[in-house]
Amino acid sequence: MADSEALPSLAGDPVAVEALLRAVFGVVVDEAIQKGTSVSQKVCEWKEPEELKQLLDLELRSQGESQEQILERCRAVIRYSVKTGHPRFFNQLFSGLDPHALAGRIITESLNTSQYTYEIAPVFVLMEEEVLRKLRALVGWSSGDGIFCPGGSISNMYAINLARYQRYPDCKQRGLRTLPPLALFTSKECHYSIQKGAAFLGLGTDSVRVVKADERGKMVPEDLERQIGMAEAEGAVPFLVSATSGTTVLGAFDPLEAIADVCQRHGLWLHVDGKVSSLKLESENLLKRCHGSQASYLFQQDKFYDVALDTGDKVVQCGRRVDCLKLWLMWKAQGDQGLERRVGQAFVLARYLVEEMKKREGFELVMEPEFVNVCFWFVPPSLRGKQESPDYHERLSKVAPMLKERMVKEGSMMIGYQPHGTRGNFFRVVVANSALTCADMDFLLNELERLGQDL
Repeated sequence: MADSEALPSLAGDPVAVEALLRAVFGVVVDEAIQKGTSVSQKVCEWKEPEELKQLLDLELRSQGESQEQILERCRAVIRYSVKTGHPRFFNQLFSGLDPHALAGRIITESLNTSQYTYEIAPVFVLMEEEVLRKLRALVGWSSGDGIFCPGGSISNMYAINLARYQRYPDCKQRGLRTLPPLALFTSKECHYSIQKGAAFLGLGTDSVRVVKADERGKMVPEDLERQIGMAEAEGAVPFLVSATSGTTVLGAFDPLEAIADVCQRHGLWLHVDGKVSSLKLESENLLKRCHGSQASYLFQQDKFYDVALDTGDKVVQCGRRVDCLKLWLMWKAQGDQGLERRVGQAFVLARYLVEEMKKREGFELVMEPEFVNVCFWFVPPSLRGKQESPDYHERLSKVAPMLKERMVKEGSMMIGYQPHGTRGNFFRVVVANSALTCADMDFLLNELERLGQDL
């Protein structure tokens, strides 16, 4: 597209603003929602990076473009983006498109506020606390604290920092020089953000003691006990155990009660990474004591309302986007019972997929799943019955990457794959989209057979 004439701003022209937004919303509904969730459409339209740059015309120029051109930009952005709401998108731990959650995000972005004080975000301060109260109740806590975070990785980093502060509150002011060598413990199946968090917070990755996991990916409490003893013998001070409920690849759940017993014996903070974007604490006021800095231009103590409602001082960020509305609105629409049915249906479909795999030649489970992560190998015709061949595992490990390339370039579906320990590459299907049906599970198996029939 060529540069256009200099165009007037839409500011001050409510009719033009409304026309633009209605047109954009129309594009979003047609292209991202209707087509983006239709099995008759592609999950993605793959382009190599240089070609994609040209198609998008990413260069920012001195003059603006017409509204017709802007709408075409919007269509192109959607066209060449991956449709994560598509029923054939199994690539990540997230998928699907909930209309109530989307409505919440549209409202959030339209209001464009920041959730640090009650005076500028009164609705969302109260709403976040109610959602967090409900989430705490689900784990059996009648009181406590919490926040919504940009993602599970940040929640894990908050947990590390809070555990350190609780053990050594002077470190907030005096820093690392006041601390002995510290040790935190997590399973080898933990999320990589634990290592990143230790590095980011100045503890160093050597402070992370990796506890053995059993054949199903669960932390071994006996080895945790042993590792704690080893750390103490080496002069380190244990302060945190990070367990996992639903590991990233295998979907394993650590034995929390046994781990909690170990933590109680040794006086350690227990954090459970549950793969969510909210941090929940049983302790009250710890977040504010750990992170508060009392910025006087935001958190004046002589305001005309209860300043305890100014929750921004308990988080690391200053500006913080509103994340509670999409969950609150979805929960309001579905209720506890509706959300419970969604979870149940995901487990039903995961079990259906597993049982259908067992009926077909060429599908080999990594293990029986206990969650909605279904991990398996597709064994192509040329490798079937050749498990004893010396190069079998090497050749099998190349299958998933080849099939991934084919499915992405065709746009038919997306499934993640990875190696795991001594295991070669295998697929991981995450059954999370509430719109999935048995027909989508059948398609997945049929498509892998089609894509891999010549391998």
